[in-house]
Amino acid sequence: MSRRRTLKPDEEQLWQDVARTIRPLSEAALARLRKAKPLPVVEAKPIMGHVDPIPAPKPHFTAFRLGEKARPMRSAAHIAPSPAEALAQAPLQMDARKHAKMTRGKLEPEARIDLHGMTVAEAHPELIRFVLNAQTAGLRLVLVITGKGKPAADHGPIPTRTGVLRHQVPHWLRMAPLGPAVLQVTQSHLKHGGGGAYYVYLRRG
Repeated sequence: MSRRRTLKPDEEQLWQDVARTIRPLSEAALARLRKAKPLPVVEAKPIMGHVDPIPAPKPHFTAFRLGEKARPMRSAAHIAPSPAEALAQAPLQMDARKHAKMTRGKLEPEARIDLHGMTVAEAHPELIRFVLNAQTAGLRLVLVITGKGKPAADHGPIPTRTGVLRHQVPHWLRMAPLGPAVLQVTQSHLKHGGGGAYYVYLRRG
């Protein structure tokens, strides 16, 4: 505890001058203070920019029973559906009976193009020329061969896709100038290449 400091002469004189100006409160003033209502309590408003912390969500656990097997988890590597899965989810635009025969390999393609071994820059214009010429000639079913692609060494944290053309061709067939000419795209039957080729059913020219 700090010791009380002795006032200097000039400080003592200043204190005496202030003390002489002090007047005690009258009894009436004291009575008014006793009767006065307490000041209302004002809630403190949050400072602008201050946000209360969001409570952490409680962990949710699925109920299970003793002896129950764990549910299989989908691998995180499947970041997107395969071309075959994406095409299978596409709406059916052509005749259902003819589509069923086509997917079973019962319809023979009227023309085919083999893009296997080409680069993306080479394959895209060749595909455009082939499809538009086939539609002009009145053909309805053509086969586009892309190959399945060779798996390469993958040492990175993000999985890489094999078969660049196998993934690119369905996109090209939906984009201009081929989109208006194409009615349906489906992965071919095994007899025509399976996952390495596509049936392309064309609209009438």
